[in-house]
Amino acid sequence: MSIRAATVPLHEDEVIEGIRRWVSIESPTHDPAGVEAVLDAVEDDFKGLPVRFDRVAGVDGYGGILKVSSAEASNEKPILVLTHIDTVHPKGTLTGRLPFRREGDKLFGPGLYDMKGGAYLAVAGYRALVRAGVPTARPVTFLFTPDEEVGSPTSRAMIEEEAAKAAYVLVTEPARDGGRIVTARKGVGRFTLTCTGRPAHAGARHQDGRSAIREMAHQILAIEGMTDYARAITTTVGLVKGGTAANVTPETCTAEIDLRVPDPKVGEEMVARILGLQPVTPDVTVTVEGGINRPAYPKTETIVALLDRAKAVAHAVGFDLEDCPMTGGGSDGNFTAALGVPTLDGLGIDGAGAHTLEEHGLVSSILPRARLLAGLMETLR
Repeated sequence: MSIRAATVPLHEDEVIEGIRRWVSIESPTHDPAGVEAVLDAVEDDFKGLPVRFDRVAGVDGYGGILKVSSAEASNEKPILVLTHIDTVHPKGTLTGRLPFRREGDKLFGPGLYDMKGGAYLAVAGYRALVRAGVPTARPVTFLFTPDEEVGSPTSRAMIEEEAAKAAYVLVTEPARDGGRIVTARKGVGRFTLTCTGRPAHAGARHQDGRSAIREMAHQILAIEGMTDYARAITTTVGLVKGGTAANVTPETCTAEIDLRVPDPKVGEEMVARILGLQPVTPDVTVTVEGGINRPAYPKTETIVALLDRAKAVAHAVGFDLEDCPMTGGGSDGNFTAALGVPTLDGLGIDGAGAHTLEEHGLVSSILPRARLLAGLMETLR
């Protein structure tokens, strides 16, 4: 395959500087001002290009959503480039333990790998095509969202709306396992379990109490015991809170549960099992709320075909592209793939350390992956 994206001018230093500017604006999910400041920077990087901006105000304490679309009128379904610009790192991380810096091939910074680096590569690739006069095969729509790290509560509806109009979805989440892209993800479920017992003085009236924490211990073992690696099912009790004082039999205890499943059928089974949990201790009640919040993202025939086309583009750019096995991590690509829209994920920067103080992207991946994204925009008919 001969593609012009393989040779359009792209300058590593310019792209690194763009990534630096975005990473230097801290944008934890629950800091709407920080998120909005990143969206301002995104708009600045599109200025001068033939695009339209549609900025949707944030709600419920989250930042807004930015949609950037090719300006030319067209009846063709677009390519949707899907990106989130919120991070898990609290404000102050940049000036504390994870400053932006380069060490050899590594660029460090909060949210650089997940996923401002990949987000910027897509913009840089598109800008390089426009500057070189290379047309995209279809219109391109970019969607920058504010709340992926907490399950996309305010952006899911718009993501699904834009995906339903699209021919393909390209997700700029980070690459995996040395540059592999993602073609399948597990579904994600979240639940809150509450145990309610009977308070009593732990010394004088111990026999009158019914401990919610004791009941929760039974429930935790039951939930964790549902993990079945052979069936690609994992269950995790990740947060527990209960009791009021050491000398009081605890009346309430709550737990937050994470579920990962390989497909919708298994998801239905596991949701029923978790919602159906019953108390072990007499005179204690157990209630469970929740369900699947990200549907499973299976590797369908249309996704395999899209992967083959991406491999051809990567070969033209000058590297070999592979995908990884189904991953347990969720993304907004779960929503688009569940709608049946061919979706490639993990197209962003290569690196490691997502959500940690060692988060980094690899400089050596910047130009090849920016060209890959540009080549997909150029060639996906």
